[in-house]
Amino acid sequence: MRIAGRAGLTVHPIKTRIVQVQSEGFDFLGWHFRGNKKWPRKKRLQKLQDKLRPLTRRTRGWSLGAIVAKANPILRGWHGYFRESHRTGLNGPDGWLRRRLRAMLRKREKRPGYGLSEADSRRWPNRWFAAQGWFSLEHGTCAYG
Repeated sequence: MRIAGRAGLTVHPIKTRIVQVQSEGFDFLGWHFRGNKKWPRKKRLQKLQDKLRPLTRRTRGWSLGAIVAKANPILRGWHGYFRESHRTGLNGPDGWLRRRLRAMLRKREKRPGYGLSEADSRRWPNRWFAAQGWFSLEHGTCAYG
């Protein structure tokens, strides 16, 4: 805090606190830091989901190609900022998006359910979405390993 004072800055007394980084961690600029790792904070993940949810509704009448064209710039930008995340930080949103897309595809086939079954994962595997041009946050490309 002395450094901030010498630089002519003031710290907010309520927002400023001292934490144990190894056990407690802290949020800063959309990241959560703990130990030597960092990943997107929950609030940023929620904002991403809120932005993509209208595009991936089960009743969305757009073609999959149109949805990919609208969603990919959002995903690429998000990946550009959070690509330095701990290795598990970006696979959660990927799985969430694929589940929503599978639910949409099931609905188009007039099948009930939300795309949670193992059969849906076999019918529309991750590489199928990559072939459609879907951008993967986890891999940073349109290709799945």
